[in-house]
Amino acid sequence: MVITGVGAHCAAGTDTPSLWARMMSGEPSIGQIEIEGLGTLAVGRAEDPDAEGAFGRKEARRMDRVSQFAAMAAAEAIEMAGDLGLAPERIGSAIGCCHGGMATLESAMETVSSRGADRISPLAIPLLLTNAPVATTARIHGLRGPALSPTTACASGSDAIGQAADTIVAGRADAMLAGGAEAPLVAMVLAGYRRLGALSPSSGPTTSRPFDTTRDGFVIAEGAGIVVLEEREHAIARGAPVMAELAGYGISCDAAHITDPDADGAGPARAMQLSLDDAGVSAGDVDYVNAHATSTLLGDLAEARALVSAGLDGAPVSAPKSVAGHPLGAAGGLEAVVTVLAMHHGVIPPTASLTDPEPEPALNHVTEAREADVRVAVSNSFGFGGHNACLTFTSGDENPTTGGSPGAHGQ
Repeated sequence: MVITGVGAHCAAGTDTPSLWARMMSGEPSIGQIEIEGLGTLAVGRAEDPDAEGAFGRKEARRMDRVSQFAAMAAAEAIEMAGDLGLAPERIGSAIGCCHGGMATLESAMETVSSRGADRISPLAIPLLLTNAPVATTARIHGLRGPALSPTTACASGSDAIGQAADTIVAGRADAMLAGGAEAPLVAMVLAGYRRLGALSPSSGPTTSRPFDTTRDGFVIAEGAGIVVLEEREHAIARGAPVMAELAGYGISCDAAHITDPDADGAGPARAMQLSLDDAGVSAGDVDYVNAHATSTLLGDLAEARALVSAGLDGAPVSAPKSVAGHPLGAAGGLEAVVTVLAMHHGVIPPTASLTDPEPEPALNHVTEAREADVRVAVSNSFGFGGHNACLTFTSGDENPTTGGSPGAHGQ
């Protein structure tokens, strides 16, 4: 299962070249938003997508912001992949999302309050559902194969990519667009996370500090990240460049606290090991770990312990959320894109704003862009409710490691 195209639109860039340049610079893309009753919050706000210019005024008006992000990122990924040479019925989509069309929901609630329930838009419901990003992307790009919308909190994007690969393996599609999308920067969502104690109370550009002893919460963000998956043989036959191979997918559930991770990281470690096993590689083969690392006290510590348990504490680790913020259900999709770009360019992006790493457990942190031959990489995603997802990527070579032959996803 190989990746032949990637696309992104987020706080750190409106496409993959600008996203990669920002990741390489290590300069955070953290801004501010003023919310009545909440004050000033740090957020990763993306540039408004030009959906009208890309898809026409009529279609743009039939999309919530979250769906615009998804459709724009998908357009870039499709253009990069080139002509798939497949019937639309054999091309599917899987886009994870936590909250759906929050701007639409907030607007509908305001309308009901100020003008009456009979005044809301007849399109309010289809625009605010969590399946809206995948439904919109399928409609805009004519993808008539399976359309999936995993909603596993902040693991949604990675689960979408893993489920997309499973869909191809099962023979239900020959190619899939997969990733995540989120547009949560509305008062109701921000207030909820603030009341939960998950958001950083700081509002400066270096607020997101994964693995740093001074971290105090995550920076909520928005955007989308999409990859194109297809069978290796099909990609080679049509002469498409292979950017990376999705070789493994592992999932688990803590089945414990409603928001907090298991303190010892046992669930995430299990997902990592399952992903490595699926890929037919060992922990010692891994050249890069793209950490979930949200900049919360408990989450980062649990992930660090999980990396130790999985034998990955020696691998170079970095946290893209230090630059782009935490886009919730889009995180797995965006970070899969970053991981693939790291493999493609041979450079590991740095963790920004990490000046005082937690001493225990010690990890091999990357704090400046580091050239590396990344042949095996792991990308982690964890979410409220105990959802754990891990993706293992390989270079796409026939024998990317000495750790054994690829698993089912890599065949």
